[in-house]
Amino acid sequence: MDSLKTNENKKLEIEVDGKIYYRYAICSHFVQIGEDYLELIKKYVMPHYQEGDILSISEKIISLCQKRVVYKKDMKLSFLAKFLSKFAMSSDAGIGVDCPYKMQFAINLCGRIKVIYAAILAGIGKIFHKKGVFYNIVGMEVTGLDGFYDKVFPEYGEFGIRIPENPNGVCNEIEEKLGITSMIVDANDLERVILGKADSIKKDNDFLEKLIEDNPAGQSKQLTPFILIRKQV
Repeated sequence: MDSLKTNENKKLEIEVDGKIYYRYAICSHFVQIGEDYLELIKKYVMPHYQEGDILSISEKIISLCQKRVVYKKDMKLSFLAKFLSKFAMSSDAGIGVDCPYKMQFAINLCGRIKVIYAAILAGIGKIFHKKGVFYNIVGMEVTGLDGFYDKVFPEYGEFGIRIPENPNGVCNEIEEKLGITSMIVDANDLERVILGKADSIKKDNDFLEKLIEDNPAGQSKQLTPFILIRKQV
């Protein structure tokens, strides 16, 4: 395991339900749209994988491989998107609907009426200090949209990255073809969401989220989309 490491300021070990787990961050190159996730995992993960490990995969990498992107040039910003985005809260966790393009994506996906309804209830929620109302209504497709942000990687400034299609199926395919047990996660320094996992993983999502609760993949330029999780023997 000498070639594996942790990201800076991230812990190698974490205790979950009385057991210790190691989280090794695996570097990759800067993945481009349309690459093959099976080839990426074969190249970067297989040399280190052991039976019993769980591979945590960044949803962004799978989405890029699936070409699940929406380009700014193909979107026409409406007055509604520009208007509503002015009232949305910003977050350190990533791009939000304070970005007009993400708001426009929500309108295109959910329709104007639903987005207006969500915005009104979100405004009421602010009065009672309740967060996340808008995203709870519009759903994970909007919540999980990444990209439209060039501060970390300039390449991501011109397109948004949707959540993966059929993440459970992707994990099952990875296990069937490569023998690697995996889960696909949407993680940042504020929250972690399990989008999909192999059928062979019997642990519930709450347990799996605890394994990566400190976001060992990091949130900047680490280029570590794969976290290999190993139970201490």
